[in-house]
Amino acid sequence: IFFILMSVVGMLEGMQIAFFAVAKVPDSERGEAKFAKMTCDILFGGTGNNLPGFMIGRQLCVVSCMFFIARVTSVSIPEGESNIFGVSDGLQEFFNTGLLGAVITTIVGSITWQLVAAAFPLAFLGNPITYILLRICLLLEASGICSGAWVIAAVLKKIIGYQRDEIYIGTADERAKMDMADADDMVFVGPGHPVKLPGFGESAPQALKDLMKEDVESSQFVASIFGEAQK
Repeated sequence: IFFILMSVVGMLEGMQIAFFAVAKVPDSERGEAKFAKMTCDILFGGTGNNLPGFMIGRQLCVVSCMFFIARVTSVSIPEGESNIFGVSDGLQEFFNTGLLGAVITTIVGSITWQLVAAAFPLAFLGNPITYILLRICLLLEASGICSGAWVIAAVLKKIIGYQRDEIYIGTADERAKMDMADADDMVFVGPGHPVKLPGFGESAPQALKDLMKEDVESSQFVASIFGEAQK
């Protein structure tokens, strides 16, 4: 049960990354997988409230799973019992705080899945488990347990004047028709392409400025990085 719940939490963490990654992508680029289309039809169809609704239901589902996971990863040694693996009392006290379990859960049940979803969002959309969990999350949101979140969000929107991104930049299909797509050939990022920071030399830490003045090689190295970034 523990590993199943960890996988459910991981899927939910990855789903939110994948959903936002494809939210601004044209329909034609969302793949041809059956479940990917079914998932997108639910998420982005209608009035567009299903995506934030999923976020509410997802949070309820994650919290419910975490209650059980926290009980499993928490350690409590009764009085008079020996420590786990014979560790020292100080280390055992650290285990008893539950921090170790929280770190493991964060890495295995959250961050790892998010990184995979960020790299392969369409693969997440095409997974039938994604569709099933989406339905469950929307069902939890429809229960009204956290409907107060909609009210608070509406109040903030009214006060601050938030608008949807489409109001300012249009939908992905509209931008493509107006030839406003991202110019990927003008972006030099990734391994081997460090991005030049505007005004870095002037706003660098004083220790680095002093080092660049005293050490010519350090100054030349920093200059070479900026030169490569501009190519």
